[in-house]
Amino acid sequence: MSDGYLAMVLHAHLPFVRHPEYDEFLEEDWLFEAITETYIPLLGVFSALMRDGVDFRITMSMTPPLCEMLTDDLLRSRYLRRLDRLISLSEQEVERTRHRDSDFHEAACMYMEQFTRTRRFFVEEAKGDLVGAFRTFQDAGNLEIITCPATHGFLPNIFTPQGVRAQVLTAVANYKKHFGRMPRGMWLAECAYSEGLEEYLAEAGIEYFFTDTHGVLYGTPRPRYGTYAPVHCPNGVAVFARDIESSKQVWSSEEGYPGDYQYREFYRDLGFDGHYDYIRPFLHGDGVRRNIGIKYHRITGDVDLHDKQPYSPSEARKRAADHAGNFMFNRQHQLKWLRGELGQKPIVISPYDAELFGHWWFEGPEFLGFLLRRMASDQDTIELTTPSEYLARHRKNQVVQPAFSSWGDKGYAEVWINSTNDWIYRHLHYVEDMMVSLARMYSNPPQLVKRALNQASRELLLAQASDWAFIMTTGTMVSYAEKRTREHILNALRLGEEIEQSRIDTHWLEWLESKNNIFSEMDYRVFQR
Repeated sequence: MSDGYLAMVLHAHLPFVRHPEYDEFLEEDWLFEAITETYIPLLGVFSALMRDGVDFRITMSMTPPLCEMLTDDLLRSRYLRRLDRLISLSEQEVERTRHRDSDFHEAACMYMEQFTRTRRFFVEEAKGDLVGAFRTFQDAGNLEIITCPATHGFLPNIFTPQGVRAQVLTAVANYKKHFGRMPRGMWLAECAYSEGLEEYLAEAGIEYFFTDTHGVLYGTPRPRYGTYAPVHCPNGVAVFARDIESSKQVWSSEEGYPGDYQYREFYRDLGFDGHYDYIRPFLHGDGVRRNIGIKYHRITGDVDLHDKQPYSPSEARKRAADHAGNFMFNRQHQLKWLRGELGQKPIVISPYDAELFGHWWFEGPEFLGFLLRRMASDQDTIELTTPSEYLARHRKNQVVQPAFSSWGDKGYAEVWINSTNDWIYRHLHYVEDMMVSLARMYSNPPQLVKRALNQASRELLLAQASDWAFIMTTGTMVSYAEKRTREHILNALRLGEEIEQSRIDTHWLEWLESKNNIFSEMDYRVFQR
């Protein structure tokens, strides 16, 4: 008999980056790296579990921008081009390390096998449709896929009710397009919650969402079971809160598993270590050194990058298996203690950025595979579940008004509104007001005006992505984040002006529609209500 439930939640998201005006673009590599290192490895883990008859439960948010990029023909073709380069380089590396740098030979062989397997899966098994590949596991009942505000918008910082509603309703429509059903849950971008957001979720048919720990723990009244049972907002939408203990054990690079000395070092890459003339054919056309994805060193310890020791995939795999056993052991004791304290079976919510598994923590997918297998065969005290399954079995929960919260530093939105990025909001709010006015003014416009209204809606939603404010705070790729914010705001403003003055530049509109082609199902009337 189980002592309680464990729900593991992977939040898969990347900002919408697509630049057809260039033959290759640095920020598009974000997607290509995540496909190779996270999404296809996760699909490989799920496929192996299914093939071996291992029952498992995972919840995964797949945000609308990610789904749109994964199904975009241009990006898929560019991904294959990048992957073919990696395969070619890895084949050269196997030969090079066979005769020189033999300490790296095991890793070189691993990379060649991984890249080749990845291409075979992408082309032959998934037929280029990774969204469809994830959908098969949802249809089988092992994976629960949920959605997220349309462009990962930070909802508490959106100015108008219509703007919040547009983020939510556009996300639901996009989910239905990709998955052929209604989403049950929504991952609020950055776990950002403020009172009243649940009304928009209920209107859209969303049954549950997540907050960071203090969003529920500091709710009114105080939750009787802390964060170890969901609560219902006064309108009936359920809320699950992050468990600090299990989350930190995995994601923390200092205290968690990813910092183990045997694991792969993220910050040392062949793109910088290799002789320039040798590595030049595998860089972008500008010839600037950048991460390629072949990394030959392990974390080693608190030493300088040049003192890192060779990476051994076999040793790292053993450590991933040990850590999976340790994670299960800790959850068993945690649930047993909580059940005794609470007098009922607790549920532990363990959410992580999906890209942690594979991209940042290279061995993460292997850890997850080991964990799910051990959960199925080596214990009977932890019951894996999804939020929907839990709510179906536990319909009565305490009614609590959640508190304002986000995750990130300090937990109260400071990452997304501070002196580095506060300038964006006056402009975003102005464009929101403009869109609301235009949507009310044009209830049944001619086709050209409708296209322009839909594109203006896309531009506003893209400008609202929380990623840009986050990047400005962290200080990495700031110029790109500022450029994207300004471009989308200016595009929306120009479209609004052209609509009002009845002089729409058709050629420019067509260019925007082809470049920022997110949300083919876009309906500007989401800003009307």
